[in-house]
Amino acid sequence: MEPLPRETSPHERRSNKEGPAELVVALVGNPNSGKSTIFNNLTGARQQVGNWPGVTVERKEGHLLSDGKLVRVVDLPGTYSLGAYSEDEAITRRYLLTEKPALVINIVDGTNLERNLYLTVQLLEMGANVLLALNMYDELQARQISVAVDRLSQLLGIPVIPTVATRGQGLPELIRAAWAAGGQKKEPLVINYGPEIEAEITALTKMMEGIPELKGSWAHRWLAVKLLEGDTALLTALAPNPRRLPPAWEALLAQRAEAIKRLERVFGEDLDAQFADRRYGFIGGLVREVVKRRPSAEERLSLSDKIDQVVTNRFLGIPLFLLAMWGVFQFTFKLGDPLVGWVEAFFEWFGGIVGSGLEGAGAPEIVRSLFVDGIIGGVGSVLVFLPPIFLLFFALSLLEGSGYMARAAYIMDRFMHTLGLHGKSFIPLLIGVGCNVPAVMATRTLENKQDRLLTILIAPLMSCTARLPIYVLFAGAFFSANQGLVIFSLYLLGLILAILMGVVFKALFFRGTTSHFVMELPPYRVPTFRGTLLHMWDRGGSFLRKAGTIIFSAVVLIWVLSNLPWGVEYASQESWLGRIGTFLAPLFKPAGFGSWEAAVALVLGILAKEVVVGTFGVIYGVQEAGLTEVIQQHWTPLSAYAFMAMSLIYIPCIATIATIKRETNSWAWTGLAVGYSLALGWLVGVLIYQVGRLLGYA
Repeated sequence: MEPLPRETSPHERRSNKEGPAELVVALVGNPNSGKSTIFNNLTGARQQVGNWPGVTVERKEGHLLSDGKLVRVVDLPGTYSLGAYSEDEAITRRYLLTEKPALVINIVDGTNLERNLYLTVQLLEMGANVLLALNMYDELQARQISVAVDRLSQLLGIPVIPTVATRGQGLPELIRAAWAAGGQKKEPLVINYGPEIEAEITALTKMMEGIPELKGSWAHRWLAVKLLEGDTALLTALAPNPRRLPPAWEALLAQRAEAIKRLERVFGEDLDAQFADRRYGFIGGLVREVVKRRPSAEERLSLSDKIDQVVTNRFLGIPLFLLAMWGVFQFTFKLGDPLVGWVEAFFEWFGGIVGSGLEGAGAPEIVRSLFVDGIIGGVGSVLVFLPPIFLLFFALSLLEGSGYMARAAYIMDRFMHTLGLHGKSFIPLLIGVGCNVPAVMATRTLENKQDRLLTILIAPLMSCTARLPIYVLFAGAFFSANQGLVIFSLYLLGLILAILMGVVFKALFFRGTTSHFVMELPPYRVPTFRGTLLHMWDRGGSFLRKAGTIIFSAVVLIWVLSNLPWGVEYASQESWLGRIGTFLAPLFKPAGFGSWEAAVALVLGILAKEVVVGTFGVIYGVQEAGLTEVIQQHWTPLSAYAFMAMSLIYIPCIATIATIKRETNSWAWTGLAVGYSLALGWLVGVLIYQVGRLLGYA
């Protein structure tokens, strides 16, 4: 249950002897409005990333020092409205209600003003202190569209600042306006919803005035509107104890229920549409008042429209998407290979220096082995793949920043619907290319529970960054001439299997119709270099942090198991690690990699997929450059590809498993996700190897 808002906000301006005055600002806006770009430009590297309390949606905060004044910026999830139909909407609304930031900066896409102002109107109805950032102002001018900024500010009763987030234009003015407007009290916007609805709003408002818990907490009129819109999530948040309501609350809820019945008799069951129509009517009049277009501006196709005629073509869309992804992998590995060699050389040199230093200091052999074979050999064997990982995220960030990835989701929506799947499911699958954990979290944007469960089950089949070191190691050893193409085939295999398993699960567990969703296609833009680098570091940095925590701990554990029981040869079959692998190895023999080393690597890869390569580094006890040579001695191209496919599909990592359990709140669904992926991974690995042998590739 959401806590009730406090009477006073902890985020209003403060001044003390210990530091400068602080202004807490919340950034709110539609997806693709430029909100993240403004946040990155304002805060730069001064950002903190975590999760919102009690949920798994990402939370971002940053700081800005301007003219000796401290601004704390909270980047709220992108949302189209202040409902509670998705977790993003619920988080945004909950933060605004409970934390009451001194100022809400609402970023709107100036090229799509009517749609973006719907959220603005809801903020103003709530009584929030709003500053409007009219973003993409340069695109308005390019389209020969003029907006009377002063008139818009006058009609809305709030400051309006034109901005071009990608170039940083208007941001100094935005900060100055924020300090001028921060902490002000605003009267809520009143929209006339017609005599029938207004009568019910008035009746509910009067009843609220007699409920102590609601005094001074909300704009009563806004709350009455939300109740009539059927916002049950807000009702749950309001009630002090939903199981034992005081008489005044019972009377309010009864009044609401009767009011809805009366209004539905007048307007029909679709009462929500009445509120939306009135808001859009207000917005339409506002836009006509402040927006002027040249007569030919609406008739002429924009550059984005012309590109979309090709890129989103029903026949060319998917082939072009696959071509774009192929280009991403070619870029990643053509540039990444030389860099990997340099990093390998560094760790080989570093391992030699550390080993010589420890030997010179008289350190025991066991200590030298821990540092050289265990830590440097294990962690270093993973870190050598940082260059291709960062290059991959750089390329994907360019595609996202240009607006193309939104087209990819739009294209796949149409394709997935032919298979009976929800098109919106493709967005979490795209996110899964970075990491399966946020991919599972992203299913919260799906309103239907069945669609969410279905997408959660198939999301771990997408090839995340953690598998990339495995691919780079084996593809570099056996397919160096076509490394990018081979790795691209694995990503494509994951996507195909995710869609096929989605069809199977749909038929088995989730029969029924699937609704379409409206996919926003933002205009094409030239990505900013700074924004692309920040995005790349945000994603690639998580891999680096893993190397310092999970992977470090795992390779130390592997080293210990390789030395026990005391007296056995390091990383031999007689060690505890070797015994575990020897026991499991026969399971993987039909797939072509029945060695104990491969079995151990796969088992420990459940901790984190990067640990697979770290395990080989520790077991084989070689420096990074030598690992490729050892792999070539123990494997064949066919068994290597089967192993990569198995690594792609089998059991998700522990973090993903924990996220699936948290999101589904069910051990049964979690067990299904783990069990089917293990069986599918083994089956695909065996099929690849056995069919390859029949074709003479062994």
